[in-house]
Amino acid sequence: MKKIWLPILLGVLASISLSSQSKLQLAVLKYSGGGDWYSNPTALNNLAAFCNQTLDTNFDIEYSTVDIGSVELFKFPFIHMTGHGNVVFSDQEADNLRKYLLLGGFLHIDDNYGMDPYVRLAMKKVFPEHEFIELPFDHEVYHQKFDFDNGLPKIHKHDDKPSQGFGIIHEGRLVCFYSYESDLGDGWEDQEVHKDPQEKRVAALKMGANLIQYVFMGD
Repeated sequence: MKKIWLPILLGVLASISLSSQSKLQLAVLKYSGGGDWYSNPTALNNLAAFCNQTLDTNFDIEYSTVDIGSVELFKFPFIHMTGHGNVVFSDQEADNLRKYLLLGGFLHIDDNYGMDPYVRLAMKKVFPEHEFIELPFDHEVYHQKFDFDNGLPKIHKHDDKPSQGFGIIHEGRLVCFYSYESDLGDGWEDQEVHKDPQEKRVAALKMGANLIQYVFMGD
């Protein structure tokens, strides 16, 4: 199977593959500012299990929490960030996240509602030279294991706007995917949490699997 993200931690270069015997973990990003970064506590567990079933991955079902300013960030090839409110990055945290992304890491930001103006400002501190751009429906993230011909699925109503998938692209590589007016993370949660219809939950999990496959196996 194709080799994936090459994490660099304390000067050590290691390649990982999805078929590796050692289990990888997904991670939730902990940030400052008062936003509830800890929302959707069952989301990544279910996404990991779904990917193990549909993509033949070998993820640990238990996810980790990682501080944005920590060197531990570099242990995780896929970081999930969510919340409802304010997001603040210090200079050190923004620099650490930038280094992580430039070295091959990937950040998925999922607006859980109310996060949008704050996360855009925070990410501008990470990549002052880039803007979020809306990804076209023919982008690879929408056409991995599962096809989404109409782009990002709409899971929750929020402001009743169309769901949109934005990206930050650095030197031709998508380093950050931002799901807006969709709420994939809520769709990943246990069914009894939000009581979403099964077809919505499956659509959210399939889109999440596409992100995972794109990060770990994409060109």
